[in-house]
Amino acid sequence: MPLDKTPLKFFMPEGDASVELPFIADGIKAGFPSPAADFDGTKISLDKVVVKNQEATFYARAKGNSMTGAGIDDGDILVIDRSLEPKNNKIAVCYIDGEFTVKRIKIEKDCIYLIPENTDYNPIKVTEENDLIIWGIVTYVLKSV
Repeated sequence: MPLDKTPLKFFMPEGDASVELPFIADGIKAGFPSPAADFDGTKISLDKVVVKNQEATFYARAKGNSMTGAGIDDGDILVIDRSLEPKNNKIAVCYIDGEFTVKRIKIEKDCIYLIPENTDYNPIKVTEENDLIIWGIVTYVLKSV
C-alpha cells in the first residue's frame, strides 16, 4: 500500500473580495418537491461563513484520493485554519519530511499517526526520525458536482 504525501497548492482568501448571493435560509427539501418559496431577501457570503480567522486561514486544492472516506476528493478546495489547536481525530494539513499531506490525526500515549481515509493507503506512524509540523486544521471542504 502506498503512502500518500501529495503536494498541496495553497491560496489565501482575499479580504475585501466578499460577494453576497441570495440564500434560501429555510433550506431546500431533498425529498419530495414542494412549491418553491420566494426568496426572502437573505444573502450570504461564503467567505464570511467558512473563514473565522482571516489572518490564519488558507485554502488548498486537494490532490489524490487518500481521504475519500472523509469526503475529501481530488480537486476539492480545503479551508484550513492555522489558529486551531491540533486535536485527536481532527483532519489536518501536515508538513512531514518536507512534503504536505492531509490526514486525520490520531494521538496515542507515545505516538502520533497520520491516518488516511482510504484503505488503499497506509497510516503514517510519526517517529523521532520524522520532521512533522501540523500546519493547520481543515474546517470546511468545498466541492464541485
